[in-house]
Amino acid sequence: MASAAPKVPPLPLARAVGRFRDGLAALHRRFVPGHIALLELHMMGFLSQSISAAAQLGIADALARGPRQPGELARELGVDEDALRRLLRLLVSFGIFEQRRDGGYQLNRMSQALRSDGAVSLRDLFLFFGSEYHRTHWGHLADAVRTGKSVGPALDGMDFFEYAATNREIGDLFDRAMTAVSGLSVDTLLAAYDFGQFGTIVDIGAGQGSLLTDILRRTPAIHGVVFDLPEVVAELSMQLPDLGLADRLTIETGSFFDTAPKGGDAYLLKHIVHDWSDADAERILRTVREAMDPAARLLLIDIVLPEHGRPHVGKFTDLEMLVNATGRERDAHSFGTLLSRSGFTLSRIIPTVGPDSILEAHPAW
Repeated sequence: MASAAPKVPPLPLARAVGRFRDGLAALHRRFVPGHIALLELHMMGFLSQSISAAAQLGIADALARGPRQPGELARELGVDEDALRRLLRLLVSFGIFEQRRDGGYQLNRMSQALRSDGAVSLRDLFLFFGSEYHRTHWGHLADAVRTGKSVGPALDGMDFFEYAATNREIGDLFDRAMTAVSGLSVDTLLAAYDFGQFGTIVDIGAGQGSLLTDILRRTPAIHGVVFDLPEVVAELSMQLPDLGLADRLTIETGSFFDTAPKGGDAYLLKHIVHDWSDADAERILRTVREAMDPAARLLLIDIVLPEHGRPHVGKFTDLEMLVNATGRERDAHSFGTLLSRSGFTLSRIIPTVGPDSILEAHPAW
């Protein structure tokens, strides 16, 4: 049975805890030798690969059936027992998995997210980040900084989205990873914004439709339209009869550079514009604007870069955009400028407990 979805803490509490955490980390770095602090930060890359290895090996799925002794777990996974102990020793030390007094291992609140059937599962996201494809590209970060351009065309002969469309093993893994990201944020978005005020929501670049289907399940009165490329929504088309949403969810296909469905009360774009340059993002937004009625609303769900100098997830994903896409993360001023050039007026920015904010805009003409 999948674990229950986490409760969303109040936004002021989450922000206060975040500032406290950042302050403690900064204090630690200040009072150890600089070279030691730098080494500790760099070795976090080993931790990220260890998490991806745990996802690949299916450790959490095995432990979801109950605690396991090391030998039993190794046999079930088909891995070397000593090597498994060494991997889990690191992960347990960071609070990922727990080791019992009898030496066995069990799941905890963090490792629940490594389950393939978790209420919030990040397994596919970690499989993508840990893939050889992704590691190879990030190995060329210095090249991206030298040129200011994505490394995909030089390494693969094409940009990421072209590569994902023609190499469906990576494309399917990426689509599942983005579905995992949607599952990560749905509770925080619903806690921050009333999607039930709209009759029909059109999700532009919806991927496999996980965010919109979750919204529809929790808001029974509204209807939804999933819009993406045919190869991206093909799996959703096959699943639609089993979702119980056949009377409220429709699927339309096409490219958001060329067209968008008409008749929506709200147009939702989650993690779309950050993938693209300002020129391409403006082209996408203008296409959506042409499909919108004057009273409709645009809802951009994206990271808004903060003004403070503390660590923030957007500073990581901004480099992901540099390495693997043509886009960037943007601050509030940049979003306002982009929306104004695209025919919109930014009404408000609604923060959430998670890294994303909801930018609500309306047509300017």
